Amino acid sequence: MAKTTYKSDVEAVDALAAAYKELKAEIGNVIVGQDEVVKTVIISLFANGHSLLVGVPGLAKTLLVSTIAQVLDLDFKRIQFTPDLMPTDITGSEILGESRKFEFNRGPIFSNILLADEINRTPPKTQAALLEAMQERSVTVSGVRHILPSPFFVLATQNPIEQEGTYPLPEAQLDRFMFNIPLDYPSYEEEVAVVKGTTSGSKYKLKNILSGDQILAFQALIRKIPIADNVLEYAVSLATKTRPGTERATDKVNQYISWGAGPRASQYLVLGAKCHAAINGKYSPDIEDVQAIAKYVLRHRIVRNYKAEAEGITEENIIQSLF
Repeated sequence: MAKTTYKSDVEAVDALAAAYKELKAEIGNVIVGQDEVVKTVIISLFANGHSLLVGVPGLAKTLLVSTIAQVLDLDFKRIQFTPDLMPTDITGSEILGESRKFEFNRGPIFSNILLADEINRTPPKTQAALLEAMQERSVTVSGVRHILPSPFFVLATQNPIEQEGTYPLPEAQLDRFMFNIPLDYPSYEEEVAVVKGTTSGSKYKLKNILSGDQILAFQALIRKIPIADNVLEYAVSLATKTRPGTERATDKVNQYISWGAGPRASQYLVLGAKCHAAINGKYSPDIEDVQAIAKYVLRHRIVRNYKAEAEGITEENIIQSLF
């Protein structure tokens, strides 16, 4: 495991880059392929943000999250979201204890990594309970505030094909997620490796790479990484270009977008770029680092209009045009 105190920030960034390589290698012993997904999830963790994983069933979303929790030596809980799930099923509730006094019985949200499986299957009231906790990092029950453990990281999953009986997350709530990460089918070779590994008796025992304290130290380090003014301005200009009807909006945005990204996108572009630079051994991000994470930050923050849908223009097409 990496140590938590370093002589300088340069040494700390080197340690973060080394820890990332070790994490990726260890996760790769269980998860075949999905390199870009693993990298993006780790970036959001070090940047202290939450992620939304979008993919069809059977792409090992749950296995990916539980594997990351194990290599990070963190407490992991999973909630399967269903239409009858209540807010108290997530946050916990007060119960009458043996001493005839009400005691707070903590829900599964009191963990370091929470997997919210199929978040769009539960009604807005229950979704709001989770999303409030994500923002405030605390839960209020009967007027008493309970602080969530630190680090606290939510990975929510969504199935993009089955929309019947679902409650799509409103744009304001989607904005709470740092990244929207699409998962695709594995390649033929990767699928052969997956089937070979999962249908035999062998089981790999994962090693702990980082502790909670080390993750918190790296999260603090990411914010201290310097960023040049031109790179920061580039990140902000990317977000502002997505807003139709404004002076910076591009022709494509005015034509195909009905709503653009807010200021939180600019913040996440900068934090994500800093982390992307650090895991690649760089001490300050450049424009390429901003571009590397831009689609994950922006794709759920821009709303296409009917014209874009009719012409088959995707969010990725529009984001690519901003570069």
